[in-house]
Amino acid sequence: MSNRLAKEDSPYLQQHKDNPVDWFAWGDEAFKKAQDENKAIFISIGYSSCHWCHVMEESVFENEECAKILNDSFVCIKVDREERPDIDKHYQEVHMLLNRRAGGWPTSIFCTPQNKPFFAGTYIPPESQPGSIEGMGFKELTKLIAQKVDEDDAQLYKNADEVESFLDHYEHPKEATLLKEDFYKNFLHQVKNNYETSYGGFSLKPKFPQVNTLNTLLVIDRLYDEKSAKAMLLHTLENMSKGGIYDLVDGGFCRYSVDTQWRVPHFEKMLYDNALLCELYTKTYLTYKDEKHLRIAKEIADFWQNFMSEEGLFYSASDADSEGEEGTYFIYTYDEVHNLLTQNHFADINTILKQLEVTPEGNFEGKNIIRINDKAPKMFQEIKILLSELRTKRVYPFIDKKVQTSWSAMMINALFTLGSIETKYNTQAIDALNKLLGTMHLDDILYHTTLIHKKPKIEAFLEDYAFLSQALITAFKYTGKEIYLVLAQRFINTALERFYKLGKWNFSDGEFETVAEISDNTYTSSVAVIVDALFSLGLLLEDDKYSHFAFKTLEYNSHELGRRSVLYPKMIEQVLRYTKGDRIIKSTQDNLNENRELLSALKYPFVHFKSATNKDLMICGDKSCFANTTDANEIDKLIVNSF
Repeated sequence: MSNRLAKEDSPYLQQHKDNPVDWFAWGDEAFKKAQDENKAIFISIGYSSCHWCHVMEESVFENEECAKILNDSFVCIKVDREERPDIDKHYQEVHMLLNRRAGGWPTSIFCTPQNKPFFAGTYIPPESQPGSIEGMGFKELTKLIAQKVDEDDAQLYKNADEVESFLDHYEHPKEATLLKEDFYKNFLHQVKNNYETSYGGFSLKPKFPQVNTLNTLLVIDRLYDEKSAKAMLLHTLENMSKGGIYDLVDGGFCRYSVDTQWRVPHFEKMLYDNALLCELYTKTYLTYKDEKHLRIAKEIADFWQNFMSEEGLFYSASDADSEGEEGTYFIYTYDEVHNLLTQNHFADINTILKQLEVTPEGNFEGKNIIRINDKAPKMFQEIKILLSELRTKRVYPFIDKKVQTSWSAMMINALFTLGSIETKYNTQAIDALNKLLGTMHLDDILYHTTLIHKKPKIEAFLEDYAFLSQALITAFKYTGKEIYLVLAQRFINTALERFYKLGKWNFSDGEFETVAEISDNTYTSSVAVIVDALFSLGLLLEDDKYSHFAFKTLEYNSHELGRRSVLYPKMIEQVLRYTKGDRIIKSTQDNLNENRELLSALKYPFVHFKSATNKDLMICGDKSCFANTTDANEIDKLIVNSF
């Protein structure tokens, strides 16, 4: 018999509806029951495509003994962190406070009956492991906690009160420092110290793309011809695209790699990763004109359009697991590939297999992830189609069909940038933006998430206002349609009203008033993105108040930005934008459209386009225009000469 989660829209909560655990969704009913019956609260946070969330479900939440302990002694609450990022952020802070290290998913939180947290973990196996309390299994841990709550253990409640007092205390920065262009030198120095020289990236394993760090390296090279920034960027993008973390068959990037070489991924694919990487590969192509970067960008966009969208709206994620195992859909046996090549009469099959890293031993649990380490087979496009056809006979991984405003806006932003090269992506971006607005902006209220064909219920957070405003400003840049700028201004005004106070931004208000981070973690900081949008709006509307709010945000965080720059790549980019200044190219909309790709490929990174009556291309700063030309190829030189 299904539990209460059967009534919920969230795909993640739906995954747990048949657990023997008596789950509640987040809400007053659960907290009232805990107080009335003096039961500890167990909060489990995850998301639908999370591999270790599935492992914990199978080993713990479907375990009858674990479920009995939970049902007898706890009130259990399931939270979809993608649906409620405000709740997730709050409890990630709890985890950091209690463990002195970042958490992850699944997140396991234990609270008093009054909902004061005192213990936080991630994946907890059912049985105990030798060692410290971290090695305590779920059964032993829950029995101990239940006993202490029954006994009204004074130390447990004291610890919970201390945690709550720490959470209620927010320290403002102690000092501000002058915003300097030189911040980028410290950033570059710290990035070099973290750089993994063999295969690129900024750690050994696990290895995440860290798109914002790469994007800021691109900005630095465009501004300063910085060879080390260019080398780190291109080396990393090259190795990531060889296969493994990048799916060479269907397209699209997986969440991260478990090895140093980017070969073995966790196979889930997230919209935000692919949106940010699509934009980065596009900008890298526009800068260096290497066709392979454009190919990757287009393959990402096409994958999401073909596999992960419906009626112009983008799905949020696909799972790593299918048919009960990780990666089943994505990997191949040696015999499968050998027979495929033989049946289709390919010559020199052994060479092709070697080029694709396909061996009898395999490179992943006895099977093969398709990867091209050196040189692709001459007929790879034909081989890829055949490999894709093999996959169609398999069960496709679970798709989370939530629509997220912030993540969708990231992909729309990427599509507009890609559309500067190929018009069909511009058309897709316009369609997706209009569909997103029609779905998530209802009766003057912006919402965070919903399922397709369902009415949204959860109102937007700062990230939704930030990324949507950024996408609208990009839409204005590439279409010239004023309505997009008007909407961006409206959303930014609301964000300022709800989330901004004296340089500090909250991520959410209401039930959880959580502070927005300036660091780029899972994806780009919403503070950095709203600063970017504020600078753009101030420039395009010639209204200094927006630029003032952007400056005050940078100033408020300036000491930290100068000290630990590597944690804040998008904010460092905004410091460079503030110190260097923007440029606007003005001309007729027809002329801007005709020169769209050339203008998008300008070396100077902080450029906007604006429709005007003059047929020449005018180059302007924030207060005046200083040059004009009929040749778009001259603009880079004119911009350089303006400094």
